[in-house]
Amino acid sequence: MKLTLNNILIFTLATALMSSCDAVKRVPEDKYLLTKNTVYVNDKKDKSETINNLLYQKPNSRILNFPLRLNIYNLARPNIDSIVNANLDKNPHKREHLESFLSKKQLDKYIDSRISFNNWLKKTGEAPVIVDEERTKKSIKRLNDYYINNGWFDVESNYSIDKKDNQRATIDYHVKTGVPFIIDSISKQYRPTVVDSLYRLGQKNSFIKRNEQYKTVNFQLERERITSDLRNKGIYHFNQDYVAFEIDTVNTNKKVNVDVQIQDRAIRTQDSIRREPFKIYNIKDVNIYTNGTFEKRDVTRTDSINYDGYTIYSIGKMRFRPKALTDAIFITPKKIFRDIDRTRSYRYLSELRTFKYPDINYIENPDSTLTTNIFLTPLKKFSLGFSTEVSQSNIQTIGLSINPSLLIRNIFRGAETLEISGFGSIGASKDASNKSNNQFFDINEIGVNFKLTIPRLFSPFNTDKIVPKYMSPSTHINLSTTSQTNIGLDKQTFSGTFNYKWSPSRNITNRLDLFNVQYVRNLNVGNYFGVYQNSFKTLNDIALSLNYNNGEDLKYPEQTDAFISDVLNNNTSLNPNDANYKTVSGIDERKRRLTENNLIFSSSFGLVEDTRQNLYDEDFSIFRVKLELAGNLLANTSKLLGLTKDESNRYQLFNVAFSQYAKTEIDFIKHWDLGKKNVLAVRSYAGIAIPYGNSTSIPFSKSFFAGGANDNRAWTAYSLGPGSSKTSNEFNEANFKLAFSVEQRFNLFEDLNGAIFVDAGNIWNVLDEVKDKNAVFSGFNSLKDIAVGSGFGLRYDFSFFVFRFDIGFKTYNPFYQNQNRWFTDYNFGNAVYNIGINYPF
Repeated sequence: MKLTLNNILIFTLATALMSSCDAVKRVPEDKYLLTKNTVYVNDKKDKSETINNLLYQKPNSRILNFPLRLNIYNLARPNIDSIVNANLDKNPHKREHLESFLSKKQLDKYIDSRISFNNWLKKTGEAPVIVDEERTKKSIKRLNDYYINNGWFDVESNYSIDKKDNQRATIDYHVKTGVPFIIDSISKQYRPTVVDSLYRLGQKNSFIKRNEQYKTVNFQLERERITSDLRNKGIYHFNQDYVAFEIDTVNTNKKVNVDVQIQDRAIRTQDSIRREPFKIYNIKDVNIYTNGTFEKRDVTRTDSINYDGYTIYSIGKMRFRPKALTDAIFITPKKIFRDIDRTRSYRYLSELRTFKYPDINYIENPDSTLTTNIFLTPLKKFSLGFSTEVSQSNIQTIGLSINPSLLIRNIFRGAETLEISGFGSIGASKDASNKSNNQFFDINEIGVNFKLTIPRLFSPFNTDKIVPKYMSPSTHINLSTTSQTNIGLDKQTFSGTFNYKWSPSRNITNRLDLFNVQYVRNLNVGNYFGVYQNSFKTLNDIALSLNYNNGEDLKYPEQTDAFISDVLNNNTSLNPNDANYKTVSGIDERKRRLTENNLIFSSSFGLVEDTRQNLYDEDFSIFRVKLELAGNLLANTSKLLGLTKDESNRYQLFNVAFSQYAKTEIDFIKHWDLGKKNVLAVRSYAGIAIPYGNSTSIPFSKSFFAGGANDNRAWTAYSLGPGSSKTSNEFNEANFKLAFSVEQRFNLFEDLNGAIFVDAGNIWNVLDEVKDKNAVFSGFNSLKDIAVGSGFGLRYDFSFFVFRFDIGFKTYNPFYQNQNRWFTDYNFGNAVYNIGINYPF
C-alpha cells in the first residue's frame, strides 16, 4: 500500500512540474497570463473575499497552489477535428486501410470520440486568464464605487501591471480611501399628515443613525422599512418611490446631513398628475370563494355563508367548515389594511396542502375602504402515491420494498389531511442458502402508518392568545405498526404520537409531544445468540475453557441460558472477582436489556432555531434542543391503577415493565461562508438519558451510538465505545454521548467538491446498571477517552442531492488503554470508507 501511494505521489508531482512549465501553452505570443492580483488599501494588503470579488479578472483557480484546471485545458487541442483528419490524410491510403479494417462507421465513431474527449478537456479545464487592461480599468471603477457606497467619498485608485519575460503578469491595485464621512443630522420637515405621524412613531427603528459611517445600503433598507411600516398601518397606495433622501456634504467637514422626504400620493388623470395626502384604508368586506379561480368570479355561487364578518361562497354545497377557512385568513373585516396580513394568508393557505396557490386581491371602494376577494382552488380530495426501493445491507443480500400511500384532504371539512401509507418488503438474508427450506426470499417486513394533520391546535381550550395563528400552529396525530420476521429477534412495534407544532418566528420552530407511546415486542428471543454472534463466541469460549459441556460447543438458547445461570449462581468454578465471571454477567445484562419488550409513555419538547435564508445560504447556524420525560405519569398513578410488579420490582402494564427516564439533547451547527465555494462547518452535540424509578437502563431505541457516515467517520456505526472498553459487541450503545466535528469544504472544479475533516466524540454509560469502569463516564478524567478521527472526502453536487464519499482515519483511538493512542491505526488498512447522501451536518 505504501509503495503504491508513493508511486502515485511521485507521478503527481512529476506531472505537476512538467505541466507548470507549459502553463502559457495556449496564451498568444503578445499576451500575458494573469498569475496574481494584489490589492493595497492605504498601503496595506487586503486579502478579504469582499474586495477580491470586486475584481473583474482573477487568476486561474488552483488546488494546492497548482493550476490543475488550466493544465487540463492546455491538454486539449485547439482544432482537434482538423488535426485528426490531417493525420488520416497524411498518408494517401491510410484512411482507406482503416475503413477497410474498421469500417467507415467505426472510423467515424473514433473521430467523434477524439473530438468529444477534447471537448471534455476544454469543458472540465479552465481557459487561461489573459490580462485585459480594459477589464482592469473596470475593476478600478468597481473598487471606487464600493468605497464611495461605504462612506469614503474621497477615494482614489490606480493600478500597475508587471509583465514578466515568461508571458506571465501580475496586477497591483492601490486604493487610498481618505477619511470616511459620518452621518451628522437626520431631519424631516413635519407636516400635519397621517404619513408624517406614522413615520415619527417608527423613527426609532431607522437604519440611518447619527454618528455612524455613511453606507448606501442603509438608505435602501430604510426606504424598504418606511414602505413596509406604512403599508402595515393602513397606507394602501404607498410604495418605495415616494421615499427620497437629500444628502448634503458641502462644507460639512466630512459630515453627512440627511433630509428625509416623503411625497404625497400621486393621482394620475388623463391630462395631469395631482397630489393628495395619503389616507388610511380599512378592510370593508372579505369574500372567500372556495371552489374556483379568479376567472370564475362571475359564476353563480349557489351556497354562501356569513361567518364572523366573512362571506364564504361555494359553487354547489359548501365543502368546508367556515372556521377552518377564516382561521387561515389574516385579513380581518372592519380592521385597517396591513400588507403583512396578505403575506401570512398566502403562507398559511399554502401550508394546508388543501388548495393550489391562492389568489388574493383588493378592490378599492369610493369611501376609502377595501374589499378583499380570496379565490381558493381546492386540490383533489384523494391523491395516490407509490414508490419502490431496492436495497442491500449487512443483513440482506438484496431487498425489495414497495411504499403505497393515500392522501385524503379536508377529511373532516376543516382542511385536515389524512395520510395512510403502507410499507412492505422482502429480502434475501446473507445465510439464506444455508437454510433447510432453501427459500431465497426469507426476510419480510410489513407496516402501516396513519397520519392526521389538523391546521390548528386541537385542544378543548382557547389557545389563540398563547399561540396566535400567525405562528402557523398545527396538530399531528400518528398511529403506526410494523412487523418483521427473520430479521434479528423479529419484532412487532406499535406507536402513537399526539403533538403540536408552531413557529413563533421565521427562524424558530417548536414541537410539543403531549403523548408518545411506543411498544416493541420481540418475537424470537431464542435467536439472540444467533444474531449477536460475537457475544456467543465470547460466552462459548469461556464455557469451553471450563469444559462446561464436555468440551462441546454450546447450543442456544437452552445451553447458553443454562450456562449463564450456572455462572451467576456460583455453580461453576468462576467467582464474582474473576474477569470471565464479569464478562458473563455483562453478556447477561446486555441480553436481558436487548430481548425484553419495551413500553414507553413519554412527553417531550423540542426547539429548532435555523437562521438559513434559503437553500443556497452557506452562512448560518442551527440550534436544536430537546427534553423528553418518560414514565412519570404511570409511575405516579401505578398504585391507583393497581399495577403489579415483576421479579425485578418494576411496575408492569400489560405484562411489560414500562420505561422511566429523562433524556435531553443539544445540537449546534455553524457554517461560515469563506467565499469561492469555500465553507467552514462545525458541529457540537451532547446527549444524555438517565434511567430512574421503574428503570435501571435505557431502551435500546432511545440509547446513543457513535461512528458512521454522519458521526465519527473513522469508525463504522455502532463500533465506537462505550468509553475505552474492549467490547466485541456487534452494536455498541450507551446513554451519554459527546460529539464534535469540524469540516473544511472547498470546490475542486464545477460540481465536484472536496473536504477535509476532524471528528471527535464517544459514548459512555452513566447512572445506569453498567459497572465496567472503562465504559462508565466518571468525570472530567473520562474525557481522555474521546476518540478522534480525521480524513478527507469528495462530494458531487447533483443539485437535488449531494453524493458523498469520505475516508476516515483513526487519529486517537481510546481502545488502546495502556498503549500509545495517537496515530497507531492511522493508515489505509484501518481506514473507514463512508458513502452518504448530502452533507453530514
